Amino acid sequence: MPKPHDNDHMPFPVLVGDIGGTNARFWILMDAHAAPREFANIHTADFPTIDQAIQDCILDKSGFQPRSAILAVAGPIKDDEIPLTNCPWVIRPKAMIADLGFDDVLVVNDFEAQALAAASLGRDDREPIGPLSETSLNSRVILGPGTGLGVGGLLYTHQTWFPVPGEGGHVDIGPRSERDWQIFPHIERIEGRISGEQILCGRGILHLYNAICAADGIEPVWTDPADVTQHALKGNDPVCVETMTLFVTYLGRIAGDMALVFMARGGVFLSGGISQKIIPLLKSPVFRAAFEDKAPHTEMMKTIPTFVAIHPQAALSGLAAYARTPSSYGVKHEGRRWQR
Repeated sequence: MPKPHDNDHMPFPVLVGDIGGTNARFWILMDAHAAPREFANIHTADFPTIDQAIQDCILDKSGFQPRSAILAVAGPIKDDEIPLTNCPWVIRPKAMIADLGFDDVLVVNDFEAQALAAASLGRDDREPIGPLSETSLNSRVILGPGTGLGVGGLLYTHQTWFPVPGEGGHVDIGPRSERDWQIFPHIERIEGRISGEQILCGRGILHLYNAICAADGIEPVWTDPADVTQHALKGNDPVCVETMTLFVTYLGRIAGDMALVFMARGGVFLSGGISQKIIPLLKSPVFRAAFEDKAPHTEMMKTIPTFVAIHPQAALSGLAAYARTPSSYGVKHEGRRWQR
């Protein structure tokens, strides 16, 4: 494999892909200026391999042969065998080059793609949470409660954006208020600890809902996080309302912690479907109050804006921004780029 050089242009046309556990999403960029050619979401369960999905749903239908591919995956990137965390697909870049006709394949972490989006989203693609609605050219953070809790950093220095992947969703989270102390003993622990991801994701909504029921000695009614969220938004179930109020509170706390870690004066962005669905709850005073409550830095926290990323394909938007102007981003290629 040739030695890669950071920020080399990937040759056009470029296929960009966001590969999740349930769905895979793709665009083709013909050049650095054209609007992307978009394709319907692919259900990963419908195809035994990613190669077959790309061949059948993209290459055979587009009439174009992309020269390169940039793929964002939820899983560790090691060698030429890249298994996905929540799906049986395995990405094999060398096989893609040999069998699908690519000259160049780059694989990045899924929250690197989200972080790239946080650098490039326009005003119409982000919904302000709180009174601040502008960003600045400073470091940023992106959090995504979904199947788990993804966290990514985005550092800005020397006129370049550097996405920083990590596992920030697994930091400890603990009780603060009297109500927290009643509820937390009933939240399932993993090897003795409660991480942010135990609460701040889809299944975490149910963990929190069931813990509230246990603390109050009542029988749970709902078994689907979507039901809990829906009834909280309608305001017709007090346990659901409290569940999502606390969910928003804890998300605000973690978001504030990450803003402090990265000194994210450029803003904190919440991504994913859950964040988009609960925008009315996030716009209540609860989220910002928890986010700003970081004494002795409360006044500084009040100057950091928070947003929900509302672009329907934020990760693809971030990958496309990188493909168009790679010199604006410090994306690591070593060990993650394969060339013919």
